[in-house]
Amino acid sequence: MSSLPFAFFFLLLSFHFFSAISIDFLVGDEDGWAVPKPKEADKYNKWASHNRFNIDDTVHFKYEKDSVMMVTEEEYKQCFSSKPLFYENNGDSVVKLDRAGLFYFISGVSGHCQKGQRMIIKVLEPINPPHPPTAPPNNKNAAAASSNLLSVSSSILGVFLMLFFALFLSI
Repeated sequence: MSSLPFAFFFLLLSFHFFSAISIDFLVGDEDGWAVPKPKEADKYNKWASHNRFNIDDTVHFKYEKDSVMMVTEEEYKQCFSSKPLFYENNGDSVVKLDRAGLFYFISGVSGHCQKGQRMIIKVLEPINPPHPPTAPPNNKNAAAASSNLLSVSSSILGVFLMLFFALFLSI
């Protein structure tokens, strides 16, 4: 009996877990978090737009003699915050993106934000499998039909897996 079918089965099961891995993004890549050159004022927003951020990913800021602040949209527009949502100036800051939506970052050093050291990150909504339609409380037939549809789908998947393994076991 070959162990190939079992190895393949466990490989298939592991694909589900790979999607849960979070990514640590280095802001600005090798350039890090610094005042951009005059012709690159939108450097960080371009960088952010070329990445796909998901819930639980982290953004890693590396900088020298600077700081990073997470701020509100209004504070981002003003390039100023007296009470940021997050502030660090230790040269190596990591922020966890813990929800879907927009995150606003600026430098806390006076004048740096105005020169383009700011960024908006959009975190995507999680992709959830579609839920079967819910039946109204008084409609027992619709609820039974929905339950039967799930049973049929599970049965088809089970038959497919059994045929697949039978094919490999016979090789």
